[in-house]
Amino acid sequence: MEARDTELEKELDATLQARRELGTEYESALVESFLEKVEQRLDATVERRVRRQVAEQQMIVARGARPGGGLGGGLGGGPPVGENFGERFGFAIVSLILAVPLSAIGVVNAGLEGLIVTWTGIVGVNAAHSLRGISRRRRRDEDA
Repeated sequence: MEARDTELEKELDATLQARRELGTEYESALVESFLEKVEQRLDATVERRVRRQVAEQQMIVARGARPGGGLGGGLGGGPPVGENFGERFGFAIVSLILAVPLSAIGVVNAGLEGLIVTWTGIVGVNAAHSLRGISRRRRRDEDA
């Protein structure tokens, strides 16, 4: 048991002892007094936890990470991993899956030039999607 639990046990024992000595007419006042002490302990515990979480979030932000989770981009300054990582990852996977039949169609119809045009389009779509996310994050950060 924690030290605080033993303190509360002592408080409860003292309250019960006082009730025995003073009688039932002081029971409600004694209970209210004990409950105030319990409430103060709860408030202190919650306040401590909130302060610790706020400090952790500030440390994460100060280290260049996002409060929602992942760390910021690497040396290349890429987009941070975190909030919309799933969307970006899913888009990249779908692009690669669609790249296979699109590449085949481009090669069959136009040869090497068709393959180059196809992959230029795939890279362009992915770049546009990435830039859209960066501009969205910049606007959100400016608003904050």
